[in-house]
Amino acid sequence: VSRSVSQIIVHPNYNSQSQDNDVSLVKLSSSVTFNDYISPVCLAAAGSDFPGGTTAWVTGFGTLSSGGSVSSTLQEVSVPIVSNSQCNASYGSITNNMICAGLTDGGKDSCQGDSGGPLVSEQSGRWILAGIVSFGRGCALPNFPGVYARVSEYQTWIDTQITSNQTGFIVFNCNKTDLSGSCSGEPPITNGTTSSTTTTTPDVHQTTTTTVCGRAVLNSPVFDGSSVVSAGQWPWMASLQKNGQHVCGGTLVSLDSVLSNADCFSSSPVASEWTVVLGRLKQNGSNPFEVSLNVTTITLSNQTGSNVAVLKLSGQPPLTDYIQPICLDDGRTFPVGATCWAAGWSSGRGGVLQQVRTSVVECTGPTSADSICTTLFPLAEGDSGGPLMCRQDGSWFQAAVMSFVRRSLRRRRAAAVMEFEKLSHFQDFLVLTVGPFLPSATSGIGVPTTLSTTPTIYVPANTPTIYVHANTPRPGWHIHKRIFFYLRLVFRTLCSILSFEHQD
Repeated sequence: VSRSVSQIIVHPNYNSQSQDNDVSLVKLSSSVTFNDYISPVCLAAAGSDFPGGTTAWVTGFGTLSSGGSVSSTLQEVSVPIVSNSQCNASYGSITNNMICAGLTDGGKDSCQGDSGGPLVSEQSGRWILAGIVSFGRGCALPNFPGVYARVSEYQTWIDTQITSNQTGFIVFNCNKTDLSGSCSGEPPITNGTTSSTTTTTPDVHQTTTTTVCGRAVLNSPVFDGSSVVSAGQWPWMASLQKNGQHVCGGTLVSLDSVLSNADCFSSSPVASEWTVVLGRLKQNGSNPFEVSLNVTTITLSNQTGSNVAVLKLSGQPPLTDYIQPICLDDGRTFPVGATCWAAGWSSGRGGVLQQVRTSVVECTGPTSADSICTTLFPLAEGDSGGPLMCRQDGSWFQAAVMSFVRRSLRRRRAAAVMEFEKLSHFQDFLVLTVGPFLPSATSGIGVPTTLSTTPTIYVPANTPTIYVHANTPRPGWHIHKRIFFYLRLVFRTLCSILSFEHQD
């Protein structure tokens, strides 16, 4: 039986770096009929005890070895529970919201593609969900058991989210007479033989690494001339909604921040009135990959001319191929002739995310060093807050924020070009509100070797050649510039503090 998804509820305290609170609820579009082949699992209630050595089972369609191919047939494997203290000795980051299972010698585990699947144990003929596949170091490695979200820690949260049907929570207590496997008092982990069943832990959650930006693995390598965006093509796009209606676009720029245009909030800067939807493609119809989050604060820059806005989210969305942060311009040069893109949900286009390709051109007439100019492209209401984005060194960077309200300031009619305020003009503000900028996917900082390479967008032969200036900065120049920027920011803050104390 297949069902579409009507809602995805991510735990508000989910941390994509530590994988703490790695839990979500997926609501089906309609109920299913229970039978011998479709039946709900019981959930471990608060106070459940799964001591080291308790027998558990994992099932899934994941790979049978780290980096291998997914299985077309459902697999199963039996693994003993590992105490949190023993598990933490290996990882050093295990919290009470996690539960571990595996063998000291390795050989049995969950693996990539099994993420989100069940870790269950049997009690009195009932199967109880102890954990949810979350992450691990590789798959089935010695001394690195799989790590799972501990279901018993989320009874209150689940009960507050599922109100229409009663959820089956059962307290699991280790009792040898009720279990076919071992419990506490026996050696918790013994030698394991490689199983022909499932293997590992994390899917997207492979070994915890620094989150990177500018990664779009589903970005089409060939431009066919269509303005309609495909799912995952621009994974940082955000729909800013008020009363369930799209108002402006935005971009995910950190684990919990969305960047947009300040003009979008001229009439309503109240955070509680706004919702951010990530992973959305169509404003009408189903979007199986989307996540909705409330807004806790809206901060507007207060500079001369155009201004931007940063929205803090109520939680961190799960990073997938359909939801990823874009890199922020940290003073980069986008040379004349460089191909850039804009995207948005402008009115009159059927509510489907649209894209347009443009090129960087020389700004003519009186302008400032903070401007970036492009060839003309259509910009309508609903596009405001969306990005002008350019690809450099294999990663996508946001060069500017679009504004429909201030379009008269953006377009130079005589020169037939569009003019935007560079995002680097707001760097001080962005660092204070967003925090340190994320490293790009190709910077080599904290990037797992399993990351896919972002496909190169095909550029037709008649596209202007990208001009590279003779004094192009050396590798590492941007890193050094960023270090000096942060030192300057710290110095400026200290000066402000000293000045304040002196006035007192």
